[in-house]
Amino acid sequence: MKTLIVSDLHLGSISRADLLRRAEMREALFAELRSADRLVLLGDVLELRHGPIGEAMAAAREFFEDLGGALGERELVITAGNHDHALVEPWLEGRSTLPEPPPLAPEQLIDPAGASPAMGTIAEWVRSRSRGAVRVAYPGLWVRPDVYATHGHYLDCHLTIPTLERLSVGVMSRLLRRPASEFDRVEDYEAMGSPVFAWRDAVARYTHTGAALNGMATVSAWEALGGASDSDGAGGRRRERSREQLGARAPRTALAAGFPLAVAALNRAGIGPLRSEISAAELRRAGLAAMGEVAARLGLGEAYVVFGHTHRAGPLEGDAPGEWLGRGGARLVNCGSWTYAGIFLGARAGESPYWPGGCVVVGEDGPPEVRRLLQDRPREELRPARR
Repeated sequence: MKTLIVSDLHLGSISRADLLRRAEMREALFAELRSADRLVLLGDVLELRHGPIGEAMAAAREFFEDLGGALGERELVITAGNHDHALVEPWLEGRSTLPEPPPLAPEQLIDPAGASPAMGTIAEWVRSRSRGAVRVAYPGLWVRPDVYATHGHYLDCHLTIPTLERLSVGVMSRLLRRPASEFDRVEDYEAMGSPVFAWRDAVARYTHTGAALNGMATVSAWEALGGASDSDGAGGRRRERSREQLGARAPRTALAAGFPLAVAALNRAGIGPLRSEISAAELRRAGLAAMGEVAARLGLGEAYVVFGHTHRAGPLEGDAPGEWLGRGGARLVNCGSWTYAGIFLGARAGESPYWPGGCVVVGEDGPPEVRRLLQDRPREELRPARR
C-alpha cells in the first residue's frame, strides 16, 4: 500500500494562511493523491485556537468535501495534534471513565463518530463523495511495520527552545512533579499536554484569540529576538528590514540582552532545561533531538518516524544526516506543513525548508520520501489575501 502523509493544514486559520482552503492549492495535493492508496492527515488538520470550533469547521467543509471526491475508494486516516486536540478529547475523556482503562498504545484506531462529534461530521463530509474508509488514529499510526507516523506535539516536553508550548507543558510538569526525564508511556505525555490544550480550546470556544494562544506569539517573539534572520542551513536568508524595523533595533537589542537572564530564571524555577540560543539552526536541531527522545521513550526502536508539528520538512539536501537520527535509532522524517508563514520564507520559490506544500510518501518498502508539492510556486502566489 502506498501512503501519502501530510501534516499541519491548520484549516480555519483566522489569518487565512491555511493554503488548502484555496481550490488551486488543493489541486496540487489531489494530483499527488492519484498515485497513492491511502491518505493520512497527520494532525493540526484544523486550527481550533483562533476562535470557535464552528467557524473552523465551516471554513474546512469545502476542503473535506472536495477531498472525498479526490479519494474515491481510497482510505483516509486522520489524527490530531496540539492545535486540534479537541477532535479526540471526548474519546480520551470517555476512556478515563472506565474502572481500569487499558494503557494507551502508540496506535489506537477509532471510529470517527466515537472520537468526537466534530470528527464524525468531518467523516460525513468526506463520505458524501467517497466510498473509502475513514478512520481516526491516535496518537499515531503504524503505516508499515517499520514506519510510524504521529503529529509530533509530544516533542515539546523535551524541547530546549523556550516556546510558548514548551513553557506551558514545563509548568504543568513542574506542578505535577512529573519530569519529562521520567516519561516512558503515552499517558505521561497526555497528562502534561491535555490540560494545557483543553484550557486553550475552552478559551477559543467563546472568543477570537488572535496570536495569544497559538504559535504566532512564539514566532513574533522569535522575530523580535533576531531568530528570523539566521540561516537554517538549507536556504534561509536574511530578511530585508524597512526603516521602521531598523528604528526598532534598540528595543530589540535590549530584549535580546535580557533574554538569557529570563531563560536562566526559568531553569532555576525548574521549568527547564532550556537554552537561550534561538537561531534557525538551533530550532531545527532542538526539535529533532526532542522528537528522537520521544521515539526512544515510546520504544519505537529503529523505525522511521514521520512527524509534522515543527513545519520544517526534511531531511533535505544539505541537512546533516546525524541530526535526523534519534538516540534510540529512530530515523526521523518531517513532512512540513501547508501553512504560509512569511517570517520563515526567503524571497525565492522553495528556498526555505519551511516552504509550504510538503508531504511524505511511504511505499511498500524503502525509506519514506519527502516531496515538496508547492516548491515552484512563487511567494506572491502563496501569500494569503487580506480579509
